[in-house]
Amino acid sequence: MASRDLYDNIGVVTSIAPAVLTATTQGTGVDIAGFESATVVINTGAIAGAGVFNVTLEESDVSGSGYTAVSASKILGTLPTPLTASTVYKLGYLGSKQFIRPVLTLASGTSIAAGAVVVKSHARNNPVA
Repeated sequence: MASRDLYDNIGVVTSIAPAVLTATTQGTGVDIAGFESATVVINTGAIAGAGVFNVTLEESDVSGSGYTAVSASKILGTLPTPLTASTVYKLGYLGSKQFIRPVLTLASGTSIAAGAVVVKSHARNNPVA
């Protein structure tokens, strides 16, 4: 039995709702202010028509604009190329911007079932609502 839990110490926000993606999809920006760390979790399902999708992370100081690619030195884990069917990936963010989002880019083929959430952790104020 677990003696500690994360429930009151994390925030979980959907950035890309689970769906069948047929084009490049930019996730919704997630505000990570008030947390010491953030991890992007990407969950894939079936791939149709030999769909080849890649993932990148973007960051910004402003919600909704000014997003740029996060440098590899600010990412924990390896950006998978391409995404594989029925797999879960996690990517840690080490940057200092207030907003982050994943981008799933269609390189070729038809589609992939996928979604992404951002897990914000080490809250500066507990409990997290």
